[in-house]
Amino acid sequence: MKPTQALHDLGQSLWLDNITRTLLDDATLTRYIRDFAITGLTSNPTIFEHAIGNSNAYDEAIHRKAREGKPGEALFFELALEDLTRAADLFRPVFEASNGVDGWVSLEVSPLLAHDAARTIAAAAELHARGARPNLFIKIPGTPEGLVAIEASIFAGVPVNVTLLFSRAQYEAAAQAYMRGIERRIAARLDPKIGSVASLFVSRWDVAANKSLPQRLHNRLGIAVATQAWRAYRELLESTRWQTLAAAGARAQRLLWASTGTKDPSAPDTLYVEQLAARGTINTMPEETLHAFADHGHVKQALTMQDKAAEAMLAACRLDGIDDDALAARLQREGADAFAASWHKLLESIASKAARLAENGKA
Repeated sequence: MKPTQALHDLGQSLWLDNITRTLLDDATLTRYIRDFAITGLTSNPTIFEHAIGNSNAYDEAIHRKAREGKPGEALFFELALEDLTRAADLFRPVFEASNGVDGWVSLEVSPLLAHDAARTIAAAAELHARGARPNLFIKIPGTPEGLVAIEASIFAGVPVNVTLLFSRAQYEAAAQAYMRGIERRIAARLDPKIGSVASLFVSRWDVAANKSLPQRLHNRLGIAVATQAWRAYRELLESTRWQTLAAAGARAQRLLWASTGTKDPSAPDTLYVEQLAARGTINTMPEETLHAFADHGHVKQALTMQDKAAEAMLAACRLDGIDDDALAARLQREGADAFAASWHKLLESIASKAARLAENGKA
């Protein structure tokens, strides 16, 4: 049995953390679904920056849309929705077979809105309506302002992928926002079955902390933090509050592992996939990590509620000077800033391509 199928059979969903027009056009995504048990897909501004900036696959569409007078951001969202609705249609059989638990794709609102709740709410509703797919998540960051937008968007019936979560506390705040939105829907006699996932970023912990920690603690902090969040997730699902919502027909907000590509070349390239095997969760991984795990990965023991290694690891890192609460807040800020930088580069790339293609068209 392939390692990817074994992980799927354990009860964890494997999603691809990438989207390009070439993946769709040459049927690579179809092959991943068939051969690697991929059941969903995520995107972000950095992914689209690379996809559009490093390929000519979008040139014809950029040229045509620019000639129609569409500005940069509007042009980008048309390109992104074209790709993601095609991907959503590929995953639609999975979505239907799983009764909406799996088979999702994700589109992020502009990262420039990370600290603007009102505009995020409006953008999320607009993008979801334009996508017109039941298996399209709108990604909203778990910033303080994002939490306001998450609750309001869930209440409005917009499925949400909460992004840029880095700690148990940040995950719990996102879960609370989701449940408040569902509770408001129930009070308003609306259907409580609105999909959502909460995306916890893992490897960025180790990128940030390794430089301050002794070698024996390298590449272990992210897994410890993720394990803490997973315990919070399991405890929430067992809570009376959640059981009441589930009895009313609500669907659990699933926990998703993001940033699971290994950044340290001295560490195993399947590190975060193997260590974070957990039933009922999702691992969204870049293509390089997917191929590595399919080739030589191993499905090890699933996470358990009784495992105390996470607390011991966090305690050891704190003794070596890591303030995990402060670092979690810093990582969220830096993540939002990095996506905003990618957003600016993305729009610059589109504008540059549009100008070059227009000039070539005159030649």
